[in-house]
This record gives sequence, C-alpha cells and structure tokens, in this order.
Amino acid sequence: MSFRRISIIAAMALLAGTLAVGVARAQSGTTIADFTLKTAANANVSLKNYAGNKAVVVVFLNPACAFSRLYQERLASLSNNYRSKGVEFLFINVPINLDAPGTAAPGEVELPTLTDASQQVSALLGVSKTAEAVVLQPTAGGFAIRYRGAIDDNPQMAGSVQQAYLKQVLDNVLAGRPAGIADKRAAGCLIKR
Repeated sequence: MSFRRISIIAAMALLAGTLAVGVARAQSGTTIADFTLKTAANANVSLKNYAGNKAVVVVFLNPACAFSRLYQERLASLSNNYRSKGVEFLFINVPINLDAPGTAAPGEVELPTLTDASQQVSALLGVSKTAEAVVLQPTAGGFAIRYRGAIDDNPQMAGSVQQAYLKQVLDNVLAGRPAGIADKRAAGCLIKR
C-alpha cells in the first residue's frame, strides 16, 4: 500500500472518529440543572418550569445584530409550529460586540425575549454568537443538551435554506430518535464577554 493511500485511510478514520465523538457528545449531552432569567416585565422565568415539555429551545438574539433580525420570522414560525408538540422556545437577548442599541425595524417580528446581561446562560450553554440555538431535552437530572448551533444553512435568505438544522433536530428528538446533528457552526454576531 502506498504512503498516500495509508494517509488517506488514516485521515478518513480520524474524521469518522471526530464526527462520532461530536455526535456522542451531543447525544449524551451535557446536563444542566437550571437557570433563571427576567422578562421585560421583570418576572422570573426558570428553565425547571419546562421540565414537563418534550424539549426546550434556547435561542440567543440581539436586535442590533442583522443575523438576529433575519431569523425573526423563521423563529416565530418554528415556535408557533412546535408549541403544540410540547416544545418551548426561550429567546434570550444578550449583548454583542456592536455599540448600536438595535431595535426591530417597522414590519419586523419582535420575539418576547429574556435578558441575560450577566452572560450566565450563554456561558453555561457554550454559545458565542447571535442567532444561535440550543436544544435541551428534560432528563431525570435536569436538561441534556441535544444540539447547539445554527438554525439553518442560510441566515440571509429564508427561501434558499437547504438544510433546516434546528427543525431536523426537533423532529428527531420528538420522534424519540437521536438528534442526528451534533452541532453546526452558527454565522452571526459575537456575544460580548
């Protein structure tokens, strides 16, 4: 066997191993116990309140981030479609590395957001960008992370989406199957730390 062929086989084995570890990490999931955030009306919202749901999707947004604004309608649609299936969406407004205050433009959908000014939840869930989503599934010890990353493969054009990662993961989790996708790198604005 030539050195090149051995190198290719070794690279493929390494890639397969890396993918398997990533999928296993996402499937076994890091388990988190709870967190509590505030609504715009200063009411507390705790993750543990959704332990009876089939899944909880935590989405990190900021109105100053163009990527967040581009996903508003898609996220509102996903939230509406999956609510009756036992999935709760929590939208968290986090500070980003832009100085602009950011507000929704006229005609844009405004999602009800929670505030994570201290970065407690974004750090806990390992999120670094807006718009980025995390799918949590209730377990005996809290909530297991099943997916972390991009909502789909086209943040700019909803009509050009070819892979709807978040939707695929939710469909798999609701059907009792593994999430299928460990994580996908999200395009977006960096969360300010």
